[in-house]
Amino acid sequence: MAVLALDLGGTKLAAALVSATGELRCREATPLAGRTGPAVGALIRARVADLLSAASAGGDPVVALGASVPGIARAARGTVWAPNIGGWEDYPLRDELRAAVGRGVAVSIDSDRACSILGEAWLGAARGCRDAIFLAVGTGIGAGILCDGRVLRGRSDIAGAIGWLALDRPFRPEYGPLGCFEYHASGEGLARVARDLLAESKEYQGPLRLPDVAALTAHDVFAAYEAGDALAERVIENAIGLWGMAVANLVSLFNPERVILGGGVFGPAVRFIARIREEARRWAQPISIEEVVVEPSRLGPDAALYGAARLALQAAGGSPS
Repeated sequence: MAVLALDLGGTKLAAALVSATGELRCREATPLAGRTGPAVGALIRARVADLLSAASAGGDPVVALGASVPGIARAARGTVWAPNIGGWEDYPLRDELRAAVGRGVAVSIDSDRACSILGEAWLGAARGCRDAIFLAVGTGIGAGILCDGRVLRGRSDIAGAIGWLALDRPFRPEYGPLGCFEYHASGEGLARVARDLLAESKEYQGPLRLPDVAALTAHDVFAAYEAGDALAERVIENAIGLWGMAVANLVSLFNPERVILGGGVFGPAVRFIARIREEARRWAQPISIEEVVVEPSRLGPDAALYGAARLALQAAGGSPS
């Protein structure tokens, strides 16, 4: 028995066949390369077709499909709101996936934050936990929250959209579309803060003063930080403070056993976890923060992919442990 797992991000689609024990086969990541709207759907259908063919050739039929999406998976309607993909304000993904896999294959969709904590609870850092949080920092920011053994989804499947945590004053209109925390401390946010500082620092002529400042990325910021650049240090120090405050707020609200830091930024920011915990200790409920373990993802960039596989196995009647 195999399931098909999809992890759609803001910039790429990862997909794999996954066994009941969590073995990934035919895993491949495909850049979205500027695709929006139905073009992203067409890419997903093509990848599904490839994997169905591979499963059939291997004599291992697909019994279910699980998909992780970057935003809100509206369970009642089967549609997706993905702010980083143009034209996906209410995209009918469930109908497209059902048409792609045909009858007899169960289809489940959930947010990338929910899938990430599901993956970590199955095979990663949250295994054996009943209360854990996956703080995902990549193109955007979100939190998958495992509360008493269940993923917290909220009234409209929006729980965990912590990019909107209010961590600064005064309110700025640009926080509206993506939130204060995400504006400053996501992968895109690091580049954005660097660009803001460059605009204020006309005399600066360091490595972040690119010919095309609009092309500046978080990768550039981390590279400049490694080289000892003062402006990059300001960007990273600001982010460490915000990441620590967010961890403190989550710990004070939910009293988890573990907070797991993942997403593309953790990656290069994994070296700062001890400092993030120290910053969180300043702000958090004092008993709760001493009880929690703060650590990096053990599944790395595949956390949401494993979570999508777990969704599929559950839909197919399997019970991965």
